Order: sequence, then structure tokens, then C-alpha cells
Amino acid sequence: MSWWGRRTLHTRLSLLVTGAVAVAVILFAGMAWVAVAEIQRHRIESQLRADAQAIAAQPDQWRAGRPGPVPRPGPGRHPRQLGPGWQILDAGATVVTDPGTPLPVTAAARQVAAGRQQQVQERVTIGGDTYLMLTVPVRGGGAVQVAVSQDPARDTLAAFGLLLAAGCAVGVGAAALLGRTVARAGLRPVERLTEAVEGVAVTMDLGRPIAVSGADEIARLGRSVNTMLAAIDTARRAQRTLVEDAGHELRTPLTSIRTNVELLLAVERQPELAHRLPPEDRAKLLGDLEAQVGELATLTTELVELAREETTREAAEPVALADVVTAAVNRVRIRAPGLTFTTGLAPVTVTGRPGELERMVVNVLDNAAKWSPPGATVHTTLSREGAGGCSLSVADDGPGIAEADLPYVFDRFYRAAAARAMPGSGLGLAIVAQTAAQHGGTASAAGRDPRGTIVTVHLPCEQP
Repeated sequence: MSWWGRRTLHTRLSLLVTGAVAVAVILFAGMAWVAVAEIQRHRIESQLRADAQAIAAQPDQWRAGRPGPVPRPGPGRHPRQLGPGWQILDAGATVVTDPGTPLPVTAAARQVAAGRQQQVQERVTIGGDTYLMLTVPVRGGGAVQVAVSQDPARDTLAAFGLLLAAGCAVGVGAAALLGRTVARAGLRPVERLTEAVEGVAVTMDLGRPIAVSGADEIARLGRSVNTMLAAIDTARRAQRTLVEDAGHELRTPLTSIRTNVELLLAVERQPELAHRLPPEDRAKLLGDLEAQVGELATLTTELVELAREETTREAAEPVALADVVTAAVNRVRIRAPGLTFTTGLAPVTVTGRPGELERMVVNVLDNAAKWSPPGATVHTTLSREGAGGCSLSVADDGPGIAEADLPYVFDRFYRAAAARAMPGSGLGLAIVAQTAAQHGGTASAAGRDPRGTIVTVHLPCEQP
């Protein structure tokens, strides 16, 4: 198997075709040889039985000597010669004719002559040649022996075997050439596809599809490769967009942090400049640094969540979504003590990842808490809808979302004009939409009458 695995597909296909044809040719040659041998054997045995029966039918006419031709029974039959050797035995197994070439009287032949056995067929050697000898009883007692040489038949079989062997050699050679031709023709589309894929690997031009024609397996493979290249191109474009957007979003807080740190270092290194940074301004500056570092940490966490690979995600399992929502509400309630959180949660079970679902609910609640005025109420509702579905709705009493911004609130880094002065990265609702999609659901946002916003997440759930 190691040797076979090191061979090219072209070589393996050639060997398979050659082997299949060679096996077929050899099997056919073997069956042909066996068939001819069986025909020869049947012919010799039929000749022996006919000669023996001709003599046994009229033994008295044959006891005095060997007549020439023997008339064949039936009209229109031509006479023929008996086999090369024959003789008649009396009941005591004594030869009573002058056959010319004596045949051996074996123990089995004596049994037939004595009437203790019907007939016997044996192989005997006479003068270095092999004969097939048949002994049958005759009327009035005794037996007749007829023998036919097997050497001519064997010579014929040997010549036929050599002819078949030569034919097999020619057939296997032709099969080898045919195998190479078939492999070359069959693998030509694969070679073209390989060259095209190698060209894409060198140029990294994922936007140019591979030319595909036909409807066979190679065409199907080519279309699958094009689909894969398109998916890779889409993922690469999304990654580039994420990196560019992330760089843009990180540039602002990093620049602010750098400026504030440089100012603090300058005052630290040059005490004579301390009057330019009063203690209250210094405290405010440090507070801004703390807020900016926290915002940067949040942004980094959200970026990692967006870029997380499937292999690092937690395993999906049945999750009581009401418990997840309760835990998320308790977390956000601590961060927003000036708000009131109400819940109406139906017992719903979804198949998903508990950590990601809780992060999704927290992001929705954080968004509602950010836009709610002090003393406002955030309403959270979890209900079952239709067959196999549920919805999670979070409603706030904030200013609402402008009609022009509604289509973009779940886009990465999108921040409405009213939100640019508020803390946040613009990734919270993008993570909500991504998590909902990964769990087979959707996320939507709408205005709330008379004011505020309601964010709804639809998820598939298990039947109660």
C-alpha cells in the first residue's frame, strides 16, 4: 500500500485498467483451453465407445482377424477405421485375436472378461505413448479392448495453449497501452482543473472563477472549487473590512490615550509645568484614561467575539432560555442601578451555546440601558410564537432610532449621528445579529409607540 500510495493517479489508473483487461484475457484464455480439452476428451471417449460397441455387437466376425473398415449403423453412414489398437479377450482374459499391437490386460480388464464388471476405462502406456483404453464385455463371454492414443490430443492442447499464451501476452500489452491512453484522456480534465487551481494559488486572484464545462464528476468538482473560492474570497473581504473598520475604531481611543499619557508624562518630567495641570484637571484626565482603557478593552473583546472561529466555540446543548435571560438581566441591573428592569419570561428551551446566548441578551440590554433616561423602565419579554419558534423582545423608553438608521443598526461599527457622542464601539448589536444567525434565528429593531426602541430576536425552540 505504501508503494501504491506513492504512485501518481495517472499511473494507478493505467495499472488498474491494465490489470482488469489482463485478468479478463487470462480468464477467457483459461476457459477456452478447458473447453477445448473437454471437447477433445469427449471426442476420444465417444470414439472408444463406438469402436468397442461395434466389435462387441458381432465378436465372432472379429475373432479370426482385424477387418478394415467397420460399417457405421444407420443409412447414409460412411465406414471408418477402428482406433489404433484393439483386441478380444475370452472369459479367461486370454487374447484370442491378433491385433498387431498387443494391449495390456489389466486386473480390471480380467474382471470385465470374467463378467464381474460391466466396463472399465483406463490410461495405459504402450511403447512410450499414453493411451486411453476401454474394456467392455461381449456376448457369449469375454471382452473387447479398444485403445486410442492421447498424445495427438495433448499436442493439440499444447499448441493451443501456446497460441493462447501468445494471445494473452499481446492482449496484456495492448491493455497496457490502452490503460495509458484511457488514463491520459480521462485525467486531462483533472489536469486542467489542477493547473487552474495552482494558478489561483499563485496569483491569489480568488475573484476569477475556474472555467467549467459539462455535467460530469469533474465539472461538479470544478463548480465545488468555484464555490469554495467564492466563499474564501467573501471571508477574506469580510476579514479585510473587519480589520480596516477595527483599525479605524481603535485609532481614536488609542490617539486620545497616547495624548493624555504624553501630557501626564510631560508634567511628571518637568515639575515646572505642574501649574498648567491643576489637580482637578489631573483627576479628570485620569478618569478619562480609565474610561478610554475600559472602552478599548470592550472593543477588543467584541472584536475577538466577531472573529471567533467555529473550532473555539462552545458545544451546542439544550438551554433554558428563561434562565439565560434572568442571568443577563441581573448582570445589567448591577451596571445600571438607576433603571428598572421588568421581565415576562415563558419557559422556552433552545438548542444553542449558553455563553453566546447570554452575551447576546446582555448586549441587547446594555443597548437599552444606554439609551434609557434615569428612572426609566426596560421591559424584557420571552414568549413562544407559532410552531417551533420563540421571540425575545427588549423595549426601552429612550429617544428611539431614526427611520434612516433602522436598516443599519446591526452593521458592524455603525453608529448613528446621535450615538457618536456616547460610549460604545458599534459592535454590540452586530454581535446580537451574528449570534442569532448562528443559532438559526434573526434579529430586528423597530420604533416603539409613543417613544423608545424595541429589539426582537427570533430563535427556533424545542416543542414543549
